[in-house]
Amino acid sequence: MIISHSVDGDTLRVTLRRDLDITNRAAVARALQGLVQAHRPTQVLVDVPLTEPSPATLSALVRTHRMCRNVGVDFVLTGLGADAQRLLDASVS
Repeated sequence: MIISHSVDGDTLRVTLRRDLDITNRAAVARALQGLVQAHRPTQVLVDVPLTEPSPATLSALVRTHRMCRNVGVDFVLTGLGADAQRLLDASVS
């Protein structure tokens, strides 16, 4: 599986196990949305152990971040390299 998850109180913790490509980007974004809808957390913490993620990975993360923001859920990323984090932050703003 590309992602794994656990729930710790009001926090949904998700680990992205590998970089995404165009064939699985939308499916992962939908899976993340489904997890948020099912668990109704106050915070989503996504661990992305990639310093230089692909554009498809960044796209799925931006989509998920926007969805979380729209429903009032905090979205936190860990593991991204500084350049990728800046690019993601700029894309979400």
